[in-house]
Amino acid sequence: MDSSQFREAAHSAIEEIVKYYDTIAERPVVSSVEPGYLHPLLPEGPPEEGEEWSKIQSDIDRVIMPGLTHWQSPKFMAFFPCNSSFPAMLGDMYSGAFNAAAFNWICSPAVTELETIVMDWVAKMLNLPDCYLSKGEGGGIIQGTASEVVVTAVVAARERIIRRKLADMEEGEEKLDKAAEMRGKLVALGSEHAHSSTQKAAIIAGTRYRSIPAPQEKGFRVTAKALEKTIEECDAKGMIPFYLTVTLGSTATCAIDDLEGIAEVAKDYPDIWIHVDAAYAGSALVCPEYQHHCKHFAHFDSFNFNLHKWLLVNFDCSAFFIRKRSDLTDTYTLTPSYLRNNFTDKGLVTDYRDWQIPLGRRFRSLKVWFVLRTYGVNGLRKFIRNHVQLGEYFHGLIESRPDLFTVVTGPAFGLTTFHVNPPRGKEVMGDEVYETSKRRDELTKEVYELVNSKGEFFLTSTVVDGVYVIRVVSATPSAEEKYLKRVFEVLVEAAEERLGKKAISRVPKAASVVRLIYKGSLKSGIHHTSLIPLRTLAVTQNAKWKSTPANTVRCASWILT
Repeated sequence: MDSSQFREAAHSAIEEIVKYYDTIAERPVVSSVEPGYLHPLLPEGPPEEGEEWSKIQSDIDRVIMPGLTHWQSPKFMAFFPCNSSFPAMLGDMYSGAFNAAAFNWICSPAVTELETIVMDWVAKMLNLPDCYLSKGEGGGIIQGTASEVVVTAVVAARERIIRRKLADMEEGEEKLDKAAEMRGKLVALGSEHAHSSTQKAAIIAGTRYRSIPAPQEKGFRVTAKALEKTIEECDAKGMIPFYLTVTLGSTATCAIDDLEGIAEVAKDYPDIWIHVDAAYAGSALVCPEYQHHCKHFAHFDSFNFNLHKWLLVNFDCSAFFIRKRSDLTDTYTLTPSYLRNNFTDKGLVTDYRDWQIPLGRRFRSLKVWFVLRTYGVNGLRKFIRNHVQLGEYFHGLIESRPDLFTVVTGPAFGLTTFHVNPPRGKEVMGDEVYETSKRRDELTKEVYELVNSKGEFFLTSTVVDGVYVIRVVSATPSAEEKYLKRVFEVLVEAAEERLGKKAISRVPKAASVVRLIYKGSLKSGIHHTSLIPLRTLAVTQNAKWKSTPANTVRCASWILT
């Protein structure tokens, strides 16, 4: 393919991509193919002679499109989003054209220097503490995914504590043996709801892993007390805690660990590397109303979030900020003769290869640069706030049918989790009616599977504190209220079908009190509760929840007690 042929093919490909995005809401969100569908559609081997681009491009529709799940669809409400944007696509296009491995500054100075500048922009945009800026001892680097970041941090944490504990020993076999012995006692920590990447990283690093309880009564978050207890239990068994993943927006429920309390505990355990995993929710820190979380980060060692999830930068792009970059370079700096150059030897430049496990790296900062300049900080804040408000809207819909659903968590960063209510049991003790948790979980799973099987929407489920829940988060670029209203209707239909009758929202006679939950503005995050005698309050059956301006207090729901 020469340059003129490339021009023609590129124009054709861009037209097809634009058409794809313009029609994405009309496409079935989940692929319906069976495993192994692709093999019969392709030859046994590559062609002996090259083919025309038109023939190659035609196979996108014929063989690729049927096997795609459309993550950019407004009907995709599963997992967390993996958003894209046209400016980011252009950044990837240029990166592919320049095609630099960029392991050293000298390989392409612009690749290194733009990344340093852009990461400082991102840090300032999130209002991170100054210790994460490149002007001091810290800085930022772009990695592929949050899982890669966790592995990088865990290995660096392992080597840091070994360096500190064995600093007085002379180099040699005895020290190496002692280090190997010590590695077997090291234990990485994380919430029971932390992403599985922490446990996987511990396996890769050859250390142990232990989870910290974060039950529902604590809001599914790790508390300072729970952390201290776990550390003490490890100490009692001769294990050495060396690393902790703190979660800002857990995978299951978007819970936030007790950042303030953990920051206090950190003062007593300086050898424990504390990493903040904010893979999804970290994007919300562009909004000032969430930036109060950042004030505690100065007490932690590293912070990470994925721009490719919720901030319109195409996959892959994970921002990794380190408080003290020497904690990385002391572990990862290895300079064979073929990588030496005057700029590196004189310490005049940053070589990001010394901050990570791989050697080569792509020009990912281009797409971040393009997105930040195209949308601006205010545009990104508007994008995030719209999804937060959509989450509030859906949460209200679920709470408008307490006969069918019970909210477990949410709305948090646009995510709501809930379960389906089973029919009321007949076994009564006093004024309390007991529901069968097994039937609750079965019903919820049946409803979840029924909704997904219809193919109109794609949702995911999880289990938190022994409860099976459905997760709904609508945060794609094309998300709208109408799609959340429709998925709610589909959920209601599925629940009523599984319950076998038309459910009626009503106040049970056994209830003597109604608890009103009032939620303040999104900015204040204030919650108020009041207990009101039932005789003084008329509750309208199937009352609709209405969203009012964010700066006013509104009645969000009622819960029977």
